[in-house]
Amino acid sequence: MKKIKLFFVVTSLLLLTSCFDILDKVNVKADGSGEYSLILNASKSKTRLASISKMETINGKKVPKRSEIEAKINEAARIFKATPGISNVKTSMDFDNYIIRLSCHFSKIENINAGLEQLKARNIIGKMIPTQIYSQNLAKKIFIRNKVNTFKSDYDKMSKADKEIFNEARYISVLQFDNTVKSQSNAAYSLSPNKKAVKLEANIIDLIIQKKQLQNNILFQ
Repeated sequence: MKKIKLFFVVTSLLLLTSCFDILDKVNVKADGSGEYSLILNASKSKTRLASISKMETINGKKVPKRSEIEAKINEAARIFKATPGISNVKTSMDFDNYIIRLSCHFSKIENINAGLEQLKARNIIGKMIPTQIYSQNLAKKIFIRNKVNTFKSDYDKMSKADKEIFNEARYISVLQFDNTVKSQSNAAYSLSPNKKAVKLEANIIDLIIQKKQLQNNILFQ
């Protein structure tokens, strides 16, 4: 279980319930700069999580305290702020509805990769979490959501109870652009009517076993 951390220590709490969403959103301007945001939303399980948060352990796993979650998220924000090319880092923590947000501006999309690398180096995110997620070539008018490794072998080793944690968990990726999309390589991403955004929604299990792929090469007009 520890190898399949999704983000921050807060997921030690979120992963005690199967009903949570992860929204990964990127808004890219024509010059390659833009805004990145990550939202962990477990509001559908807030009643259960409120009860769990009062416990020391559950199913043999330590339940993180609010202070521990806040400390880790604030540490992540400090690391992002210190990453070249990243600015305007903001976080919000709604412990009534269990919604955690982190957002920032970037000079180029590869700055986000560098920030995630720093989070991994400081043990804020798990070692198996991909960090080289995005790349862009302005001259060739292409934006790439890079391929990531499969977690299937780790998932197969989990107990039945731990596997059930992912039954209703969802991942949503939204990529918005100033430029108009000409084509994309992954048909699993839906294209917006104005052709300036693509969106992928998937069960996290499907991503773990790679039934659905995140990789996408997006070519602009």
